[in-house]
Amino acid sequence: MSNNSSMLQIEAVQTPAQMKRFIRVPAKVQANDPMFVPQLELERAEAFSPKHNPYFAHARTQFWIATRNGRDIGRISAQIDDLAPSYRDEQAGHFGLIVGEDDAVVFASLFATAEAWLRERGCKKIIGPFNLSVNEETGLLVDGFDVPPMLLMGHDPRYAGGRIEAQGYRKVRDLYAYIYDITQPPPKLLMRMINRQQGRYTVRPLDMKNYKRDINTITDIYNDAWAGNWGFVPYTPAEVDHLAKALKPLLDPQLVPIAEWDGKPVGFGVTLPNLNEAIHDLNGKLLPLGWAKLLWRLKVSGVKGGRVPLMGVRRSSAQSLGASVIPFLLVETMRKRALERGFRQIELSWILEDNKPMRGMIETVGAKIYKTYRVYEKAL
Repeated sequence: MSNNSSMLQIEAVQTPAQMKRFIRVPAKVQANDPMFVPQLELERAEAFSPKHNPYFAHARTQFWIATRNGRDIGRISAQIDDLAPSYRDEQAGHFGLIVGEDDAVVFASLFATAEAWLRERGCKKIIGPFNLSVNEETGLLVDGFDVPPMLLMGHDPRYAGGRIEAQGYRKVRDLYAYIYDITQPPPKLLMRMINRQQGRYTVRPLDMKNYKRDINTITDIYNDAWAGNWGFVPYTPAEVDHLAKALKPLLDPQLVPIAEWDGKPVGFGVTLPNLNEAIHDLNGKLLPLGWAKLLWRLKVSGVKGGRVPLMGVRRSSAQSLGASVIPFLLVETMRKRALERGFRQIELSWILEDNKPMRGMIETVGAKIYKTYRVYEKAL
């Protein structure tokens, strides 16, 4: 692009210094949004590093920054994930990490750059946002702007959806985040259903002494439960190891129930404390006192919310009449144990709009949709 400093420039990220700037763009663009929570820069640097994130072993990626008059005012990524499904037999590339000032030229330039990169590599379609993978942050916030995001969920400006649609993108799927007031007891009928099957099931906490074994069990159930769902990409063994290490400091074994039916593990749920409550005023920095504040809030003062990012029941069990209580059993176990730890609400997210069985189950316990995230697509 032009060297004139008043003109918009799109800069490919190639150095550590540029990556630092790339990470800080959302905090600059959304500085005046009271609901925006700056992510921890150290965590983001690892997530975007091929050395640390095993996602890069099966994906090609490029990042760009939009600048004007020496200011960073937008960013985008383009990815080709070799494990992602090709949609209707078309080679599909992804975009992600999109943020920009409310300016048509910024969005047009960023998308033109990402689209050209994908087109040059043979992609016929672009889908996103994926930050970076469907197993990380997915979708653009299009409803629910008045509440801060939970752990590992995005928060976007109100204008972003319109700016993306103006580039020729259309909705391919909506994803829902449900909020569940766990101070309310579940319906009595539901408890009678669960109690009727007592004796056939047991629920145990994650066994930290056999952590690796249980993480592998959870992954196996997850990959079985979600196979066939739109956009599904199974976790690779390297990604499982990475996730297991990353989540270990946040995991409370009692909040990771594993359900066994007739002695075999068939379902699990994971509730994480809402880290965003503890980091909202750290401005993405853990130094000099960030670590101390974070540990105090998580371990001592406690947080009031949690998120269930992962849950699954083996398909063979989900289709069995008796074992159909297992999803309810898992949610009720997490509700009670989270309540004991001082939580008041948990987010169950994200759920595909057309996943009627899961949505029905969540709505039966009393959870309500409070945020909608959208995935877009465009032919190249």
